Amino acid sequence: MTVIEKFSVKTNGYTDIIDITQYVENILTRTKATKGLVNISCPGSTGGITTIEYEPGLIKDIATCLEKYLPYKESYAHHNTWHDDNGSSHLRSAFIQPTFTVPFENKRPILGTWQQIVFIDFDTRPRNRILYVTIIT
Repeated sequence: MTVIEKFSVKTNGYTDIIDITQYVENILTRTKATKGLVNISCPGSTGGITTIEYEPGLIKDIATCLEKYLPYKESYAHHNTWHDDNGSSHLRSAFIQPTFTVPFENKRPILGTWQQIVFIDFDTRPRNRILYVTIIT
């Protein structure tokens, strides 16, 4: 059985990190499936999904680290192609990836004690994002 659901999040861009664990857990609670895999996906090429310990220090550290290695103000060839300013957003998404898969059991994702699923919006403006949750049993 495969089930696909979606939810939306409003973001501020610029490495805005949003804890989406509860969204995923709510969808798993509503499904008939009790165990399997759950994939979370953001269509597009300027977002990322991963896991972290969702706490203010680490949120700041991630933004600082990405700015050090893939700075927003850098001149990227992508800017010349499309005459926009989000080359770093695409590169950050390529490194973090716009999808994430985790097993689940008893209708809950199998995560560590301090591990949450997060969506990171790398784009250079606020966005309304639609995220898809695919449940595979």
